[in-house]
Amino acid sequence: MTESAEAAAELVHYDVVDGIATITLDSPQNHNALSKQLMTELIAHFVRATAETSVRAVLLTHTGPTFCAGADLREARSQGVEEGAKELATLLRKFLVLPIPVIARIDGNARAGGLGILGACDIVVASTESSFAFSEVRIGLAPAVIALTTVPRMTSRALSRYFLTGETFAAPAAKESGFITDFGENVDAALQPILAGVRLGSPQGLRESKRISNAKLLRDFDAGGGEMAARSAQLFATEQAKEGMTAFLERRPPRWLSGAP
Repeated sequence: MTESAEAAAELVHYDVVDGIATITLDSPQNHNALSKQLMTELIAHFVRATAETSVRAVLLTHTGPTFCAGADLREARSQGVEEGAKELATLLRKFLVLPIPVIARIDGNARAGGLGILGACDIVVASTESSFAFSEVRIGLAPAVIALTTVPRMTSRALSRYFLTGETFAAPAAKESGFITDFGENVDAALQPILAGVRLGSPQGLRESKRISNAKLLRDFDAGGGEMAARSAQLFATEQAKEGMTAFLERRPPRWLSGAP
């Protein structure tokens, strides 16, 4: 494969400007779903960012109208579901222990596992037009692994509503619930004071401040991560989940909407 072909095949891109490492999810054809390749490349770029002494923070963003749609359902049906759940848990933990802040820039939709990614970020800024949904309940699943990073971020009433209904909620509701940090009509304008602030931080100050702010979340993650990964794998293997994923991919209603089990 030529160098240009290899670059074209990348799903995640990396660039550093003024101390900020921008990592861009670029797999719009499947809504930046969490395929094995995308997760592997994302982790590799995290390692790259921490190795560069000039980098003060990671800015995680996306191409296309969707930040991340969650699990790659086609891949999930073909690979071992237990392996996929463990890989997602490993990825989310990488966000929490990265020694520099991870700031998410959202200008579109985030669904299911994509919300787990946002929960693992230190700061999340979205455009006014962005939307969010825990859509797992509608395909026979539950937000199991991603509960590790989303439950601590949200009010209990908002969490129950959006976990149980799978409905879409907008940026103002996301901020009110504690799920995102801020939003604005121009997401880049809303990000400016935050990026300016982290650029002023020292490497040690940023590292230790993040460690303190994430300490409880990380303890709870490590205590419950194995259980949630196992629960996720069990759910993916059920007949209802298989029907839900198949119905989603075939763009038809699942059987349970007509009264079938």
